[in-house]
Amino acid sequence: MRSRLQGWQPGIPVTYVPARNTIMLALALAWAEVLGAQDIFVGVNAVDYSGYPDCRPEFIRAFETLANLATKAAVEGRSLQVHAPLIDMSKAQIIMQGGRLGIDYGLTVSCYQADAEGRACGVCDSCRLRSQGFSDAGLKDPTRYAGGN
Repeated sequence: MRSRLQGWQPGIPVTYVPARNTIMLALALAWAEVLGAQDIFVGVNAVDYSGYPDCRPEFIRAFETLANLATKAAVEGRSLQVHAPLIDMSKAQIIMQGGRLGIDYGLTVSCYQADAEGRACGVCDSCRLRSQGFSDAGLKDPTRYAGGN
C-alpha cells in the first residue's frame, strides 16, 4: 500500500525510530515474565508497513526465538509466544475490525508530527497510509488534520 502513495520513496522513511519495537517488546517480555504470562501481543503490520524493519514477520519470529533463549521462564520450560494478529491485515481490514470492536478512531492519532493540539500533519507516510486505509475501507476519515479535514 505504501508504494501506492503519491510521493512515496523506497527505503526506510525518516520517521523510523531506531529499535522501537525491539524496546517495546523487550519491556513486554520483562513484564510477561514477572506476571508469569506466556503470550505477548504486538500491533505491528507488515502488509502496509511504512518500511520499518521491525514490523516484518521475520523480526517477530526472531524476537520470539530470543525470548525463548533469554528468559528464566523459557529455560524452566515455560516458553513464550509473540502474537502479531494484525501483521497480515491491510490498513482497511484493520480499520474495519476496529470499527466492529467499537474503536472511536476520532480519538486516535497515527501522525509522527502531530501538533500540540493533537492534529495530524496530513502529509507524513503515517497520515497518508491512515487516510488511504479509511478510503479503501469506504469510511470517512475522522482524523483531525492541522490543515482541516
